[in-house]
Amino acid sequence: MDLFTLLPLLAAVFLFWKLRSVLGTRNGIEKPPYDPYTNDPNEAADNVVTLPGAKRANAPDAEEDAGEAARKRIGKLAGKDKSLERGLLAIHSRDPGFDPEEFLQGGRMAYEMIVTGFADGDKRTLENLLSREVYESFATVIDERSERGEKVNASFVGIDKAVIEGAEVLRDEAQITVRFVSEMISATLDSSDEVIEGDLQEVAEVTDVWTFARPVKSRDPNWKLVATDA
Repeated sequence: MDLFTLLPLLAAVFLFWKLRSVLGTRNGIEKPPYDPYTNDPNEAADNVVTLPGAKRANAPDAEEDAGEAARKRIGKLAGKDKSLERGLLAIHSRDPGFDPEEFLQGGRMAYEMIVTGFADGDKRTLENLLSREVYESFATVIDERSERGEKVNASFVGIDKAVIEGAEVLRDEAQITVRFVSEMISATLDSSDEVIEGDLQEVAEVTDVWTFARPVKSRDPNWKLVATDA
């Protein structure tokens, strides 16, 4: 047997060895693959790992308890304002994950970002936090200010109070109105850096009534500012 006849034979033997090492061999006593339609369910249960805190049969009870806890929080926050309580409950019924206290925390953050973004002329930040109509209004003021060569020098001190004053569901959109009472140092300067409005030293109290909204069916959890009133 010459070398040219031997090479294909060696290649075939090597290929067979590689396939055997990867796929393995069967000796007739392997455990058959699990078939959920034919195998014993008790045997399959041995392979189930229960995650910590998982509740199967009691899951509806857990959801009911969570819902009741949320309703109590809403009642406490609304106090004697039954109209507000009904509005918040209406939002919760359409969006079970809604929590008014968490909403207020996010609202505080959004308020500061919007106020400082407007003062700085930061359209990119504002665009993500405002409805189209409100954004266009804010952007117009920023552009007109820039054309006059004016700028705003602002320092956000903090929010003294943030209170939900109204809530409702209009068609498929949840709307919540919040009264913010904050403290700011703000002044508008002309092109010569002369103060034409406000004060560079004085801390002023500012009250804003803002309305936020989001579609109750949306997967996006973020609310957007849809109306303002100072």
